[in-house]
Amino acid sequence: MVHAEIFWAELRTVYETAGKPPLSQLRQNVGKGSTTVPGNSTLDDWLKGKTVPAEMHTAFFLALAKHLQQEAVQRSENSHAARSQKWWSDLLTLARLEKAKHPGGRPPRTKISEPSGPVMLPPRPHGFTGRTRELHQVLAGLEPDTSHDDDQADITVVASSVAGMAGIGKTALALEAAHQAHRRGWFPGGVLCANLRGYDQAAALDAGAAADRFLRRLGVKAKDIPTVGEDKCAVWQQELVTLAAQGRPLLIVLDNVRDPGQVEALLPGSPHRVLITSRQKLSSLPARRIALDPLTPGEALDLLERALRAGETGDTRTADEPAAAQKLVSRCGYLPLALRIIAALLRDQQTRPLDDLAQDLAEAQHRLKGMVYSGNDSEGRPMAVRASFELSYRHLNDAQALAFRLLSAAAGPDISTTAAQQLLNRPDARRLLDDLARAHLLDCQPQGRWAMHDLIRLFAGELGHQHAASDERHAAIGRLHQYYSTACTAAATHLDTVSRPRSPLFADHSTALAWLDAERPNLIETANTAPALGYPDTSTSLAFTLVLYLIHGRHFDDWITITTTALTVLRERGEQHREGVALTMLGLALSHVRRYDDAINTHKQAIAIHRERGDRHGEAAALNSLGFALSNVRRYEEAIIAQNQAVDLFRELGGRGRHGEGSALNGLGLALSRLSRYEEAIDAHGQAVDIFRELGGRHGEAEARNNLGMCLAKVRRYEEAVNSHNQAVNIHRELGERHDEGSALNNLGATLQLVGRLEEAMYAHVQAVDIYRELGDRHGEGDALCNLGAALQQVRRFEEAIDTYKQAVDIFRELGERHREGDALDCLSAALTEVHRFEEAINARTKAEDIFRIGDRHGEN
Repeated sequence: MVHAEIFWAELRTVYETAGKPPLSQLRQNVGKGSTTVPGNSTLDDWLKGKTVPAEMHTAFFLALAKHLQQEAVQRSENSHAARSQKWWSDLLTLARLEKAKHPGGRPPRTKISEPSGPVMLPPRPHGFTGRTRELHQVLAGLEPDTSHDDDQADITVVASSVAGMAGIGKTALALEAAHQAHRRGWFPGGVLCANLRGYDQAAALDAGAAADRFLRRLGVKAKDIPTVGEDKCAVWQQELVTLAAQGRPLLIVLDNVRDPGQVEALLPGSPHRVLITSRQKLSSLPARRIALDPLTPGEALDLLERALRAGETGDTRTADEPAAAQKLVSRCGYLPLALRIIAALLRDQQTRPLDDLAQDLAEAQHRLKGMVYSGNDSEGRPMAVRASFELSYRHLNDAQALAFRLLSAAAGPDISTTAAQQLLNRPDARRLLDDLARAHLLDCQPQGRWAMHDLIRLFAGELGHQHAASDERHAAIGRLHQYYSTACTAAATHLDTVSRPRSPLFADHSTALAWLDAERPNLIETANTAPALGYPDTSTSLAFTLVLYLIHGRHFDDWITITTTALTVLRERGEQHREGVALTMLGLALSHVRRYDDAINTHKQAIAIHRERGDRHGEAAALNSLGFALSNVRRYEEAIIAQNQAVDLFRELGGRGRHGEGSALNGLGLALSRLSRYEEAIDAHGQAVDIFRELGGRHGEAEARNNLGMCLAKVRRYEEAVNSHNQAVNIHRELGERHDEGSALNNLGATLQLVGRLEEAMYAHVQAVDIYRELGDRHGEGDALCNLGAALQQVRRFEEAIDTYKQAVDIFRELGERHREGDALDCLSAALTEVHRFEEAINARTKAEDIFRIGDRHGEN
């Protein structure tokens, strides 16, 4: 029952990752409002693989799966990807169908016969943990189940790793599965195991030698075993036929296989089973493949704790130092081999704090040196992460080895096929990537991307630096940087809505944006590390080119980071003009994360540099940005002065300053509106709209229309205001600018409330809330919730309004925005009063007054 086994394994895995919450708690949290909540015993049966949810419990089960996945994600950033509701529903349906075929539970299994065949297995892996889903998948393939389809009867199960690396725990999984299969009596013919040592050229075992060992264990006399390897394999196959005829299936475990040719002559037919482990994919074998990822953080901690407490040592360090334990398993990359080595080191030093060892592993360049333990494991393998990796590396040809070393030079978590081709600069680059993936030294990911495990990358980097001269590593990095810089410049032409030639490198705005989204982590890491690698121009190029993308994507922390790096480069070079531009960019980014005082100081530095150099355009841009920051700290008069100066300077520049003039007018209008000078603000925003329309600047036009609509509403020109907001919404939506669309929708809703179009207003606010939540903008979400609450209150849906205001209060409190928290509490008090919840209303109003009183005192100081 393959699907049922997978269903139970998946459910158990997500339950364990979620922290094994009490069943009664799950029933309470998930079953609210449901009349078909199963009992604790039923839930327990699901988790233990005894039953699958009945039809009447489908809705509850899907809610349960969703709840557990959310809990798992909160507890572990490296948890398995969340499954969709449709995925769970389809798997549940398949599991039910299998259960219907076998209503008494799992189908009958082969019972062990007496006497049983030979068992040639290493000891069961000590401290085996996790791998619940994968273990179920392996066992489902091994089980001598008559329900298997005929075309799957000869299936071979391969335990391998998508993460593509040594030390991932392939052998441990295979041995655990083999021991369990033996205990269950599935293989009366016996269980045979051989380590083929495929990556040890001196000690590798060929098929003939393995067949010789197996035949001897099955009791075949030495005189009946041929001397030639090919003939030994023929006798082995005949012995398999004999055992099959006797109804005595055999399980063969072939560990550490290098390639299909090493084992093809050993593979049995039905009813025997073979379990293979390899660092290669072995794609040509007719096999069921089991992909192993690194352990989850929870599984890794469990493995470390079990290893430390083995032999009833009473070691409590993982419980006593949970934060240090988390650091340790993270620095081990959740790799079982590394964890076992660290545990062995700690067992030798039972008084050593975990944090002390974690600090030793903190420096990436020394990490592999720390993951070594003298001696070998029970299989004779070295207890060293680097040594394990070296076995795979030695089997690469020269071209593959060069590609492996160079790929470690790529900054960021992954690399695209196109970028890798630029880095490697070889016509066969794609084939080399596939070769490394087959060798499990590279992970092939969706959308044509490739990644290395952290420890593999460190190993490749060490080799890369050793061979840097012969590999021409510096030139390879330069090619990759040039590709990123050129592609970013091309993508930027599609993001800038002001009319200008668009690069043919990208088809349109959406393809350019998709490329930037996929490459962002790599671009940011490249920009930050480029100066240390001897490519400072890459840092400054990316910092200036990515501005529009980072603004519209609201990646402000990334913006601050790369601009700060670029500033350091420009100051070292004495490039004052570009330093001033970078300071203006940095100030804008600081304003967007509400670090307004820092932003104001930064803009003033930029203004001073530009004035000293006589750069009127740079000065105007810095003044415009300074006005924006001043408005946000309610220094409106100063903001108006700065914006007016910016407008005048841009006008002096004529056509070159036209776009800047529109931006400065828009900022001026915002400052004027804050002082209730609405007619002047309307004039400023109107001029900005005209300029941006003239230039084809769709984004600027939409921003100006949004601000214009707010001012029009203040002077009761409501229909014009609604029209202006609707145009802003449409433009932002057309450009794919989600955050700006949310802002325009929120303002549209507020205006619709003023003209009594309350249903439309609520719809606009709900859309705004959804957008802000999607983008993680808590401040915007709080504002939209307050506006939604006001609309709900007007249609007398007071309970919903109260709940909405409470959400807004919580958000502003979390953000430390005390004045906005006070506003939300004031609104909440009014809504509570409407439903006669007077004590709560007084409490909310008192809190609001306290906040306002404290704010006034701070203002006086």
